[in-house]
Amino acid sequence: MAFAFLRRLAVAAVLSAAALAAHGALAAGAATAPEPDRTIDMATVLKPGPLPELAMGDASGVPVVEYGSLTCPHCATFSREVFPALKKDYVDPGKVRFIFREFARNPLDVAAFVLARCVGDDKAFAAIELLFNEQDKWAFVDKPLEPLIAAMRPTGLTKDQAMTCLKDQAKADAVVAIGKRATEEIKMNGTPTFVIDGKVYGGELTIDQLRAILDPLVKK
Repeated sequence: MAFAFLRRLAVAAVLSAAALAAHGALAAGAATAPEPDRTIDMATVLKPGPLPELAMGDASGVPVVEYGSLTCPHCATFSREVFPALKKDYVDPGKVRFIFREFARNPLDVAAFVLARCVGDDKAFAAIELLFNEQDKWAFVDKPLEPLIAAMRPTGLTKDQAMTCLKDQAKADAVVAIGKRATEEIKMNGTPTFVIDGKVYGGELTIDQLRAILDPLVKK
């Protein structure tokens, strides 16, 4: 047991040293592109799905596909803290074509995505950002339906409209199908997951990591 305890201490020391080294590298502006989890044919990923694509940016930009869950805290953090910089520096100038795809991890995700689609496919992206911003108010409560509908009010969706929308089984099935396809094609095992240039990156990416990935790919 003493040996096991010492071994744990040694491992902890190694991890602490690695963390300090990583922190120093970031502080020095030496962010490097993370290693992808796997690779995939990008043309396969970009094939149309059962619902209109939620995309923004010039069609000629480098495609960046995010698979996200509305009940995923890491996805919400990315939406609030990283995506604005990505949009400003890469999407708005036409360097990147950003595509968000629904990955429903649970029935509440399905309901939230269906409501976001209900306001119109052209407004769904903004509705998803709204739900990420309000995530703490509806995603982790005992009775989420009323808070979820309340979170959608700024979009103009009334409670009656929301309840009608939630009965749209075809839309719910399509949301589930998007996630099923992702699981099969890119071997999704968590959210968020990003696919860029045929490389699959699982987990939240920082803006510095995204810069390291994208700068060699985008048009200068």
